[in-house]
Parts: sequence; structure tokens; C-alpha cells
Amino acid sequence: MKGEKVHSDFLKAVEYVNAYTKPLPADLLLKLYAYYKIANENKTHPGSTTPLINAFKANALIQAKNIDRERAMKEYIKLVKKELKTL
Repeated sequence: MKGEKVHSDFLKAVEYVNAYTKPLPADLLLKLYAYYKIANENKTHPGSTTPLINAFKANALIQAKNIDRERAMKEYIKLVKKELKTL
């Protein structure tokens, strides 16, 4: 995928996930969270008021820490296609 196409597909995938109304498994949400943060170069710490949720989010980010922005977008798109069967 070329850079612009990846970015466009990523935005479509994010839009789809944001509009998705069925419950999603926590492990999927955490992966999507990590890929989204990396793709958007968001380096802020998890902001939940619940320490346990922050720990899970931080762990997801640690697991994905060695991927670059474009790969994070591709992984996000791939997860949405695989798990939500769309796009």
C-alpha cells in the first residue's frame, strides 16, 4: 500500500470502528488502541481514571512499541478487516 492509500484506508477503518455498535472483545480494543496511538504519534499516557485500565493500555502500547507509524496503520486496517469483516 502506498502512503496516501494507507492513510485513507486507516481513516476509513477508524470511522468504521467508531460507528460500530456491537460489543468488542477487550483484547481487540486494546490492540486497536495501541495501533491507533502509534499511527497518530500520540505519546500521551493512557488517561483512564481506573488504574487497571491504564495498566492494560500501557501493556498494549509496550507490546506494539517497535512498529512504525505506517505499519501501525496497516495493522489497524488488517485487524478491522479480519475481526469486524469489513472494508
